[in-house]
Amino acid sequence: MSLFGGKGRRDASEGTAAPGTESGLAASRPEPTGWSALVPPATPPRRPSEGEVMANIGKSISIKGDLTGNEDLVIEGRVEGGKIELPGNELTIGANGFVTAEIHAKSVIVIGKVGSSVSATEKIEIQSSGSVQGDVRAPRLIVQEGATLNGAVEMSKGKEAEKTSAAPLLARTGTRLGD
Repeated sequence: MSLFGGKGRRDASEGTAAPGTESGLAASRPEPTGWSALVPPATPPRRPSEGEVMANIGKSISIKGDLTGNEDLVIEGRVEGGKIELPGNELTIGANGFVTAEIHAKSVIVIGKVGSSVSATEKIEIQSSGSVQGDVRAPRLIVQEGATLNGAVEMSKGKEAEKTSAAPLLARTGTRLGD
């Protein structure tokens, strides 16, 4: 059978296709068990939707200094020194990417290598091929099997979130947290 959907001959050992599948292989996959059932699947780099802008720093590009912006960014090249500031956007460090700049973004996906601190207001995801050699700070952290993380981890939402979550309790009970 052709791997690319062409019409090749089928071996008798392939059997018949399950309804809705081309070869029946998808139907024979076992459901994940144990730890693999708890690990989320790898998130591929997000593709921009129509009208959305996503910048890309290619493999041959090397930048020294600060990066700021207001759009999602994929880094496949090198960014050294300085800071990367994308407060309302997603940053993806691609498989060929190498970053030593301090990172601050809404969401960070590491597929390549980071040699500095990383902070995100939403989440940080380090995929199986990813490596972070520095501290990470985010309310959500996903580290896939095979990934490397050497640094301190802080997963609190910060003082502002703590104050706003305590406001309804104070209004209902007249008691502050810690009193």
